[in-house]
Amino acid sequence: MNGVSASVDRLGKVVLENVEEMGKIFLLFLSVLAWMFRPPLKLRNIFKQMEFVGVKSIFVVVLTGTFTGMVLALQGYHGFKMFSAESLVGSTVALGMTRELGPVLTSLMVTARAGSAMAAELGTMRVTEQIDALYVMAANPVKHLIVPRVIAGFLMVPLLTVVSDFMGIVGGYFVGVHILNINPGIFIRNITRLVDLNDIYSGLVKAATFGLILSLVGCYKGFKTSGGAEGVGRATTEAVVLASISILVSDYFLTAIMF
Repeated sequence: MNGVSASVDRLGKVVLENVEEMGKIFLLFLSVLAWMFRPPLKLRNIFKQMEFVGVKSIFVVVLTGTFTGMVLALQGYHGFKMFSAESLVGSTVALGMTRELGPVLTSLMVTARAGSAMAAELGTMRVTEQIDALYVMAANPVKHLIVPRVIAGFLMVPLLTVVSDFMGIVGGYFVGVHILNINPGIFIRNITRLVDLNDIYSGLVKAATFGLILSLVGCYKGFKTSGGAEGVGRATTEAVVLASISILVSDYFLTAIMF
């Protein structure tokens, strides 16, 4: 019984710690909202972060989206072939990319590339006391460091998702038409017939939510770093893991609400 009690006690502590941490991230979000609309608005910092999060992530997003669409087409073809429904491959690829795989995989890639960098940058600033220096100079770190990164994540992840969706459909078209010999007219017509704007909008809403999550988690973990260089590495790892899990969990609830 003592072993069971100790296990339950440890599980309870882990749950309480995670709930407390999510509460702190939510409070950071409220602080970001409070400082976001206070002048002056540093557009230069915002555009710099948008370039870092968005422009510099295009290559990995294009690569991920293209091969995801190609794999979807290949797998879908072999599945639909058993029912003589190969013509549905195009719509399946398009729906899969716009509704789910586009926003989710794009967000995970941006988390790995940009979210980890946010945690590492802010963590390094914390352990080298640069953030403390901002407080001394009466400059709020949330306003100057976190707000531009959160805005960049919120705006750029949906745009990257559009790129991923498009490249996924292009990749699926290449495999379906040029490798599997599906009629190109039927491939395109089923996409336009079965995919509507609500599918695209829902994917973009997800992408914006995921962008907000990954930037908030990355900034929070970096902002709360302690323990020198080892602490920076630990904060970066925790940011990627927590943001990725949060994206996958929130994807389920968003899907349940929107569909």
